Amino acid sequence: MSGIMNVTVDYNGTEGNVTDNGAFVLLNISPLLNSIINILTMVILFITMISLGCTMEVSKIKSHCLKPKGVAIALLAQFGIMPLTAFSLAKMLQMESYKAVTVLICGCCPGGTLSNIFTLAVDGDMNLSIVMTTFSSIAALGMMPLLLFIYCQGFPSLKNAVPYVGIISALVFTLVPCAIGIAINHYRPKYTPIIKKGGLSLLVICAIILFTLSGVAIREILWMIFTPDILTVAIVMPLTGFTMGYAMSVICRLSSKCCRTIAMETGCQNIQLCFAILKVTFSPQAIGALFLFPLIYHTVQVTEGLLLTLCFRCYRRFKPPAKEKSLHDNVVI
Repeated sequence: MSGIMNVTVDYNGTEGNVTDNGAFVLLNISPLLNSIINILTMVILFITMISLGCTMEVSKIKSHCLKPKGVAIALLAQFGIMPLTAFSLAKMLQMESYKAVTVLICGCCPGGTLSNIFTLAVDGDMNLSIVMTTFSSIAALGMMPLLLFIYCQGFPSLKNAVPYVGIISALVFTLVPCAIGIAINHYRPKYTPIIKKGGLSLLVICAIILFTLSGVAIREILWMIFTPDILTVAIVMPLTGFTMGYAMSVICRLSSKCCRTIAMETGCQNIQLCFAILKVTFSPQAIGALFLFPLIYHTVQVTEGLLLTLCFRCYRRFKPPAKEKSLHDNVVI
C-alpha cells in the first residue's frame, strides 16, 4: 500500500491514522468486539446459505444441468458484467486503493438470495432463479479469486494486498451450509419449513445485533463511507446489472420470464458474502469503515429492485400478460 499519512485525529481521547483510502484506521477497536462482529458475520452467512440450500431440489438441479442455456447466460452476465462494471467505476472515479478493492469484491460476488425474492415479485422463473443462485455460488469458488486477480492488475497498489486465501476460505464456508441445506431438503423435507422459518427469525436478530455493534465500533468515522464516489457506485452498479442482464437475455432470445429472472440475478449481489469477506479477511486497520459499504449497496439495491418491480406491476396492470412459459417448457428460446 502507498504510504500512510501520519495525521493524528482525536476522537474522545483516541488516536489513529488516516490511510490513503480515506478511511480512519481503527487502531483502538476492542479485540473482543471485533471477534463478536466477525462471529456474527459468519453466522449470518451460514444461515443465509443453509436457507438457500433448503430451497433447492436435486431434480431441478439435474433438469437445469441437462438444459443449461439459461444458467450459462446468467453466469456470463454475473461474472462478466458486474466485475467489469465495478472495475470501470473504480477507475473512472479514481478510487483509492481500499475503496477500489471493496468495490471489486462486491462486483465479483455471486448472486444472492435477494434475487429470488425479486424474481417472485416480477413473476419470473423461480426454479431458474434458485438454480442460478446456487450455481453462481459454486462457480464463485474459482471465478471470484480469478477475477479479483485479473482486475487488481489495473491497480498496482492492490497486486499483493488482496487476501486470496481468506476469500477462498470464505467461499468454501458458503458451500458447506448450502450443501447441508440441499441434503436436508432432499432426505428430510419435513424439516425444511422449520429451518427456513427459524433461520429467518435468527437472521433478523443477528443482523440487528451485528449492525448495532458495527455502528458502535466505528461511530466516529461512519460518515467517511458516505462519499460521492461510494454513493455513485452503490447507485450505478446494481442498475447496470439489472439493465445489462435483461438486455443480454433478450439478445440470446430467452423468454420474457427468463429475461426478468436473469436481470434480477445479475443485479443482486450476495451482500452477506461481501460483508463477510471485507470484515473477516481484512484487518480493521486496513479496511476501516469500508466494511459497511455492502450495507449501503444493499439499501440502494433493494430500492432499485422495488422501483423496477413497481414499474413492472404498473405495466402489467395496463397490459395483461400473454401466456409465458419457463425455460424448460416446450418453447423456442
